[in-house]
Amino acid sequence: MHAAETTKFIRKPTNLSLDSALLKEAKVLGINVSRSAEAGIAEAVKLYKQESWQKDNANALVSSNAYVEANGLPLAKHRQF
Repeated sequence: MHAAETTKFIRKPTNLSLDSALLKEAKVLGINVSRSAEAGIAEAVKLYKQESWQKDNANALVSSNAYVEANGLPLAKHRQF
């Protein structure tokens, strides 16, 4: 379990500018706009962190892949599948 899952989040009121037609449709459909916005922002943060990690570690990934390509997987002879 991640630490974020065990921590109670404190919500902060925030002003957002949203497409008025989209907001109206969401309300008609009974969509919780605050939770939906939060979920969208959380996904955007997650994707940004993933892309940043991949960029920061690109050289190590290339090096590791080159090693496996040249030498095979370490301990491959012990694999049972």
